[in-house]
Amino acid sequence: MFVFLSFSQTLATVVAGCEAAWSFFGGVFKVVVPDNMKPVVAKADAVNPQLSVGWLDYSQHAGFHTDTARVRSPKDKPKVERVVQYVRGNFFAGENFLSMEQAQAAATKWCTEVAGMRMHGTIAARPLDVFRETELVAMQDVQPAYDVPILRAVKVHRDFHIEIGKALYSVPGEFIGHTLDARADSQLVKLFHRGQLVKTHPREKPGGRHTDPADLPAERVGYAMRDLDKLVATCAGHGTNIGIYAERLLDDPLPWTRMRAVYRLLGLVRRHGPHPVDAACGTALDLDVVAVGKIDAMLTKALENTPPVLPAAAGHPAGRFSRQPDEFQAGRATLTLVPPIRSAADPAKGNN
Repeated sequence: MFVFLSFSQTLATVVAGCEAAWSFFGGVFKVVVPDNMKPVVAKADAVNPQLSVGWLDYSQHAGFHTDTARVRSPKDKPKVERVVQYVRGNFFAGENFLSMEQAQAAATKWCTEVAGMRMHGTIAARPLDVFRETELVAMQDVQPAYDVPILRAVKVHRDFHIEIGKALYSVPGEFIGHTLDARADSQLVKLFHRGQLVKTHPREKPGGRHTDPADLPAERVGYAMRDLDKLVATCAGHGTNIGIYAERLLDDPLPWTRMRAVYRLLGLVRRHGPHPVDAACGTALDLDVVAVGKIDAMLTKALENTPPVLPAAAGHPAGRFSRQPDEFQAGRATLTLVPPIRSAADPAKGNN
């Protein structure tokens, strides 16, 4: 027998227990008789049980068949039920373990040296000797370690991406709004629609994103991929001045933070046409004004073809109401000191 300890009953835990059993026995059983646990059985039935997708994937990898026990029928696996009592009374009784690893190591040693070497009352032989003589030769070869995948249904959102394993992956636009079946292992993420493989991506870490430009519309590729060169080329395709103006807008230490301004410029092209916007960009470049809001104001007021009024240069002729510099010069004022006048009573006061 083999004892595998765990605190949970997830698919990953069940697979880990099976992998540990194959290593312990030195082979894979041809038939496995599991209980109706959720990671194995999606819908229990005495005749035609529905196995979970994850368990089917693992059983195909390991190469065994599954014959589930019936619900509330312990006689379908009586040897297993009886062994549970034996393990509880002969291994766990009176023992104290500090960790799961210590307990598992002790259980594996106990299965080999105690349970395997006892004299079995029914077969009148040691179980380990009987296994090596009659059962080991009938077991199948152990396959490489199984990479437990994430298997679940995902919905394709409006941004052409799905989320699995806390990461985003792109999907062709024709599947927006549809639900796909995703399989994500440690290396690849595969997406299926009605059983057909529609997309494959390399697995990303949580918080990551993998976008295939072929999945996105042509007008969204530059923004989604932060392709600044493609964005400038799109602007230059509408006019030379528009392309130069886009380069000026993106002239920033963090150019991708200015991409919205370039997309607003392209929005003005769609609204007013390329020729007025190109003329307005040319006028703004002559004045060294780099602000999309100013381009919008010029187009709204139809000022894109108005020659710019440049500031007056030094030495320009005086205007009509200009004043001469000497008018601002005041004449020199002469100050006269007047001595204070004392009254007749002042000397008398001084004598007193």
